Amino acid sequence: MGTLKEAPPTAAERAAKADYSLRIASGVLELGPRRFVSTTLYNGDFPGPLLRFKEGQRAIVDVFNDTDVAEQVHWHGQHLPDNVDGAFEEGTPPIPAHGHRRLVFTPTPSGLRYYHTHVRAGTDLARGLYTGLAGPVYIEPKHDPGAYDREVFLTLKEFQPWLNRVDMDGPFMAPDGMDIDLVGIAAKADPDAGSVPPGYELNYEAFAINGKMLGEGEPIKVKRGERVLLHVVNASATENYSLALPGHAFKVIALDGNPVPTPAEVPVLWLGTAERISAIVEMNHPGVWVLGDTTDDVRQAGMGIVVEYAGASGEPQWQAPPAGFKWDYRRFAGPAHQPAKPDGIIDLLITARQSAGEGFDLWSINGVPFDDKTMPVMRQLRLGGRYRLRLRNASDDIHPLHLHRHSFEITSVMGHPTNGVIKDVVLVPAFQTTEVDFTADQPGLSLFHCHMQSHMDYGFMALFETV
Repeated sequence: MGTLKEAPPTAAERAAKADYSLRIASGVLELGPRRFVSTTLYNGDFPGPLLRFKEGQRAIVDVFNDTDVAEQVHWHGQHLPDNVDGAFEEGTPPIPAHGHRRLVFTPTPSGLRYYHTHVRAGTDLARGLYTGLAGPVYIEPKHDPGAYDREVFLTLKEFQPWLNRVDMDGPFMAPDGMDIDLVGIAAKADPDAGSVPPGYELNYEAFAINGKMLGEGEPIKVKRGERVLLHVVNASATENYSLALPGHAFKVIALDGNPVPTPAEVPVLWLGTAERISAIVEMNHPGVWVLGDTTDDVRQAGMGIVVEYAGASGEPQWQAPPAGFKWDYRRFAGPAHQPAKPDGIIDLLITARQSAGEGFDLWSINGVPFDDKTMPVMRQLRLGGRYRLRLRNASDDIHPLHLHRHSFEITSVMGHPTNGVIKDVVLVPAFQTTEVDFTADQPGLSLFHCHMQSHMDYGFMALFETV
């Protein structure tokens, strides 16, 4: 079908020393002096090691799997062939149990990416993204403006999951409002909703940045006048996070590793599951501060890190950011204009049936849950064609939607045209529609799914094939 695969390792590459080695194994993570977590880790720690690559330069990564089950390493946000991307659904060969695989690939595009496990967890809360199997990737651009003094990488994660039937998410995105038609579609799609219990939701005992709960790790030590570039990765299994730093603003320069047309200052960073933000903070408010989640319970359970100015002392201070701020991708967009007409529009209607999947909600795209046994292709795409995904969310959840092996441009939010914001994950709020355009320039199979582990495990996936 014209599928292109990553060129197999040459004899020299098979014999060469790897650029990096990752070892998947059970381990104990010390979140703090009195909090230990047993989970699966890369190289015995969380996050896994920062992997820095050079854009367009072949890289070699050895992966060793010391566990009893096959694993996958997904190179999230990179444009790689389906045989190395890291998903069973795309046909990527697994890292076998107690086995090894050498991965050779050409890292692209530049910017902040990450790597993580990509396996089904289902009801097993010790598998998949519920573990500590995630780490940051930075692909050095060929031309870096360097308008900062230093970089700091922050990987956000929660640990010790447990189930309940209460959805704890709150609204944070603009614009407000719901599409009444989508509300009606949701009711028709789940006529039993009032007679069955709510589906399982995930809660967590502990939260951490770079594997340490707030106050337990080393602080970020800064000097007045420094321009610090924060690279933030939300490596969560199911959670959206927010970050604020009292007295400081974040100048967002890239989303999901891609430079934005309009860098803009915001008081709070919002990151859906699997989203990344690169933002410059001018250190101009001396003191000892908490850089932390704006939700008090989450921050107090560990989602924060101390920022300490040189010469400052005392207990870390927290102040809530100004009320009323709403996250809006359009803030970072280019000048308004109508997006180019696509070659095809793919309508994706998202619905759920409450508690219909082993107690979890069962998700459908266009009325059909994904079958992980047969793994059918939903749509064939023409190589080089430009397609628009019309993402209609007929549910009361916010969904972080991810397309493998491609980047896309956000072209409409609730009917409002926008352009220039390039991402690989987009948050679609409850009962709203978002449209994104992408060029099908990666031959082979590409997986589309909600990045919440419980949603992708229970039906929220689709496969495209570019030929």
